[in-house]
Amino acid sequence: MDTTLLIAAARAGDKAAEARLFQALYADLHRMAQHHLVRSGSDIGHAQSLVHEVYLRLANAAGEGPHDRRHFFALASRAMRQIVVDHVRRRGAVKRGEGIAPMSLDEVREPALSAVLAGQDDDLLQLDAALARLERFDDGLARLVELHFFGGLGFTEMASVLERSERSLKRDWRKAKAFLYRDLAHESASTP
Repeated sequence: MDTTLLIAAARAGDKAAEARLFQALYADLHRMAQHHLVRSGSDIGHAQSLVHEVYLRLANAAGEGPHDRRHFFALASRAMRQIVVDHVRRRGAVKRGEGIAPMSLDEVREPALSAVLAGQDDDLLQLDAALARLERFDDGLARLVELHFFGGLGFTEMASVLERSERSLKRDWRKAKAFLYRDLAHESASTP
């Protein structure tokens, strides 16, 4: 059955469709979680734990569950971002930016921004704050960063999910990187 039809049936209360939906999307969620955990060096636990937490957040979103496959990936990427950032905050990493030299995002290998984290809580919190500012500036660019960085989707996958060309996504990715670079450099320079 098509993912969008499964989502619609699950939203209508069909428990069998909900179970099939989880099975159909589990591999995608697990791949996203594994990608994120390996890249960030996070100690949240196993990818399976992150997948289940993301799924619970999506399942418990009162009336705000996914409408289709595209919306699912957007919500899952956002949930992963929130879970990881919440985890970092709980660990008490609060002195953001202290002693961190700005880096050019052009020097970072794809998926871009992966070295920004390098397992450092302060970097993740800085990136999350910069991403929130990008979201206020251009929500579409922020969603792109979430899908690529937190969701681990490549440009081909994002083109399919977002129904846009890879070329336009790469152009927007360059814009998002430029915004984040300027924002992170500005925040680093203004931190005493």
